[in-house]
Amino acid sequence: MIKRHSQRRIQEFKVALSEEHIDLKTLRELCFNGIPFEGGIRALCWKILLNYLPLDQTMWESVLKKQRDVYSQFLKEMIIQPGIAKANLGLSREDVTMEDHPLNPNPDSRWNNYFKDNEILLQIDKDVRRLYPDMAFFQRPTDYPCQLILDPQNDYETLRRRVEQTTLKAQTVNRNRSGVTNVSSPGKSFNLYPSNEYEVLPNGSEAHWEVVERILFIYAKLNPGIAYVQGMNEIVGPIYYTFATDPNSQWNEHAEADTFFCFTNLMSENRDNFIKSLDDSQCGITYKMESVYSMLKERDLELYHKLEEQNIKPQYFTFRWLTLLLSQEFLLPDVIRIWDSLFSDEGRFHFLLLVCCAMLILIRDNLLAGDFTVNMRLLQDYPISDVHTILTKAKDLQENS
Repeated sequence: MIKRHSQRRIQEFKVALSEEHIDLKTLRELCFNGIPFEGGIRALCWKILLNYLPLDQTMWESVLKKQRDVYSQFLKEMIIQPGIAKANLGLSREDVTMEDHPLNPNPDSRWNNYFKDNEILLQIDKDVRRLYPDMAFFQRPTDYPCQLILDPQNDYETLRRRVEQTTLKAQTVNRNRSGVTNVSSPGKSFNLYPSNEYEVLPNGSEAHWEVVERILFIYAKLNPGIAYVQGMNEIVGPIYYTFATDPNSQWNEHAEADTFFCFTNLMSENRDNFIKSLDDSQCGITYKMESVYSMLKERDLELYHKLEEQNIKPQYFTFRWLTLLLSQEFLLPDVIRIWDSLFSDEGRFHFLLLVCCAMLILIRDNLLAGDFTVNMRLLQDYPISDVHTILTKAKDLQENS
């Protein structure tokens, strides 16, 4: 019975995706209740829902070719060419101008930017090595390493070499958005490969985490206003995983470029959550966190009063829920299932607020019975793992609002 239902669902998706001009409303309704993985259906639907592929199927081939060529150009301009310049540094001293010199004090000099990029790269590297440590996938080699990057004709300083050679020499104190302070002292070498993190594969191979690192580095270079903020790795991870595990090789061969553009599109809707100066604006994260409590107040006044009375502020737990699109609260397959609904809902991030509100209401009895310590533990390590129950409750809240 379950198998027959599953086959019927797959057939419904195939029909919707076979239209020359895809009906977005129909596709959204189908996707909201979960997208099948079989036949690469989920990966294809996400590309449409994240506005990477147009609704007109006749344009797909030309759009994909253009976008993938653009991404190759990004790799050349932002990784290969600067790496060649760095590799050639010191080989010839004849024509080195002050502008070309690494010690040029001008903050806009090419080398100053190169070294600044290395700081961002180190942060990305540290984060992507910890991406889903309970899964072997990101440590495994990709079947499609980037030939442009691995081309032996390109003798240049790769991102891998840049990470290996960069150490944090000056004392730096970095405070990330959640208030954690990282201190590195002068003279201490940067421990690149702690035993519990990912090792680098031999030359000629690339692990999936290295591909994710490259995507985030290119994004940071193209978006200097936001660059890289810790947590972006948790958003790009599920998209890349979905595309790189697509059973159709003609799609998963291009998982890197396709992920980059889908991630960029998603971040264009979600990036305000990562910009500290916008925190208190109507599009910033503070407003969204307070909106979860406003929704709760309308739907469960008793629970709202209990959290207020215990001084449990929304930022204590909804900051992570909202900025990382719940990617830290559930296992990856469940995160992907939540994102099926999130991406297919027209009011994408409004629905996320409803999901957060549903999560609170579903554990109301525990919260009403608990003290501050118990409740904080519940909210920071959410006890319900059945995402179907959570999504059904969120849909109920949406329909009854």
